[in-house]
Amino acid sequence: MEKKIDRRRNYKIVLDTETCPMDKDFKGVDPYNMWTYDIGWTVTDKHGNIYETRSFINADIFLAEKDLMQSAYYADKVPQYWKDIKAGKRILTSFYKIRQALITDIETYNINEVYAYNMRFDYGTLNNTQRWLTKSKYRYFFGRDIQIKDIMKMAQDVIAKTPTYKQFCFDNGFLTTHKTPRPNLKAETVYRYITQDTDFIESHTGLEDVMIETAIMAYCYRKHKKMRQALFN
Repeated sequence: MEKKIDRRRNYKIVLDTETCPMDKDFKGVDPYNMWTYDIGWTVTDKHGNIYETRSFINADIFLAEKDLMQSAYYADKVPQYWKDIKAGKRILTSFYKIRQALITDIETYNINEVYAYNMRFDYGTLNNTQRWLTKSKYRYFFGRDIQIKDIMKMAQDVIAKTPTYKQFCFDNGFLTTHKTPRPNLKAETVYRYITQDTDFIESHTGLEDVMIETAIMAYCYRKHKKMRQALFN
């Protein structure tokens, strides 16, 4: 049965990745030292209504690079991934097929905007994984016609500047580790603020994290404030 799609809506994709390092001895977090092993996304709209959810495990890294997977920051979640794969919650497949699934959703819903929280990281690791696996035959994960958007920039302009957010962070100790601490802008903290749930803990798995990022994006749109969105500006 053909899916009924309301063509009047402006559909979007929000995605999140989990990664392992190519060079486990590299100091710092550089997206171009990272490979994507987990990618989840939602097909959504600016109001946060969710029409599709996807959760994929990249077999080209998850299986083929088992030693490096042990260096992933959340390597302790590997047993849970296997349980989820067996239960059908996540699909284990090649990076090529994951990208094809994304392209299918983009074409089906006529999408031209893809969002992530701190998109610089997701954009970098997806490109890096694409280049490694294709030996640089294909260098970019997203097509040229896709607008790349960063939810963190939206949150910086709409949420982080408000006195209530700053007070929320100081009251609850959600601060940076700078010499002079200031409110942090982690997705976990921003979601705690918009839900007023100070006990919320981010999952650090692709699909689960993309659900909170979708909610943050929708919250920013609801405020109708001037904000940056594009990654490249």
